[in-house]
Amino acid sequence: MIEIRKEMASDTAAIEAVTVAAFQDAAHASHTEQSIIRALRSSGQLAVSLVAEDNGKVIGHVAVSPVAISDGTRGWHGLGPISVLPERQGQGVGTLLMDHALAELRAMDAAGCVVLGEPGYYARFGFKAEPALVLPGVPAGYFQAISFHGSSPSGQVKYHDSFEATA
Repeated sequence: MIEIRKEMASDTAAIEAVTVAAFQDAAHASHTEQSIIRALRSSGQLAVSLVAEDNGKVIGHVAVSPVAISDGTRGWHGLGPISVLPERQGQGVGTLLMDHALAELRAMDAAGCVVLGEPGYYARFGFKAEPALVLPGVPAGYFQAISFHGSSPSGQVKYHDSFEATA
């Protein structure tokens, strides 16, 4: 049975291994995803960090961190990286992680969340492209948002500097 729970200090190596494996063959990956998570953790920017565990083994992870929006809107977060071991992909693990991460954000009274990813996948969670919300250098359809309160803000989104981490 898969359990979704908050990250513990003892999960760090397993999260890194899952992240490396999940993105190893992904064409869109920067292959620095594990470094991004490590940098977010060390800078205190992991607002939500959940693992999927099956029989004591970490098989997935999702990170959520605050983002800045140029119009000054507060309370928005960015979801990702999200990782599932390749042999466990397509079994609903990512869906469980997404559902729990979004529930955590709602419980924190977050205003909304953005994600960079496949529109067909994230649309089922309520994400949609918001033309007024922009991540520079990214095709508009792949940058999506979900607002928990009212309408989406407008402006450029900036992820934490941890997303520049390479090692």
